[in-house]
Amino acid sequence: MTADSQRLQFACDVARDAGTLALEYFSNLSSLTVRSKGVQDMATEADVNSEALIRAAIASAYPEDSFLGEESSDSFAGSKGAGTWIVDPIDGTQPFVSGMRTWCISIAYFRGGELELGVVYDPSLDEMFAAQAGCGATLNGRPMQVAQVTSLDQGLVSMGYSTRVTPEATLEPLSRLLHADGMFHRSGSGALSLAYVAAGRLIGYYEPHMCAWDLSAGAILVREAGGRTNDCLPNEQALIDGSPMLAAASGVFDALSGVVAGN
Repeated sequence: MTADSQRLQFACDVARDAGTLALEYFSNLSSLTVRSKGVQDMATEADVNSEALIRAAIASAYPEDSFLGEESSDSFAGSKGAGTWIVDPIDGTQPFVSGMRTWCISIAYFRGGELELGVVYDPSLDEMFAAQAGCGATLNGRPMQVAQVTSLDQGLVSMGYSTRVTPEATLEPLSRLLHADGMFHRSGSGALSLAYVAAGRLIGYYEPHMCAWDLSAGAILVREAGGRTNDCLPNEQALIDGSPMLAAASGVFDALSGVVAGN
């Protein structure tokens, strides 16, 4: 097993451990401590403790690496050493606290300006989406690929919304999608939606602004499953600032790009 494949297996194992912990909290939501981080943005003790579990495991196995997690992002001082682990301990916290199962654990590894691996784990369905650069993408160990479509009317496009931009940044592309005979879907978890694009369940995903911990694992999943994305992490500053996220099956990427741009 190569060093990179060892990292991927490690990421899968840690995601599964974090998912087990998160499910324990999910089964007892009435006692969950929730705090607001802003409009439509919250954190729970499940988020914090799941991230702590992941961070401790990484620090033990790969002490030379940096760590960027959603719940501790304020302390991120930039990449060092071999690379940076980018983690969202629970993507889809709002669905999580609402008792819905559209949430996941997202872990990616970023080195030398490139995403090298990504894992999105859905504990509720025990689905492990995993990818390593140049090695393809898998769902529970079996190869997966994006949908073989050529038109936006041949499947569902998921769209996310961010309070970091105006509502129009989502509403205007959404209107153009509907006028192009497309149909939209929203689950509340951008990372899980990107994994669904990689698995061929959705044909595309767009969000006008995503944080690095939301988009990183999903982006490499889509690319390794044969799809296309925008340059969502053009530089290390994007780890802090985030960026727009556009991903789709190759046959509709240009069409969805046109919808987003208004062309």
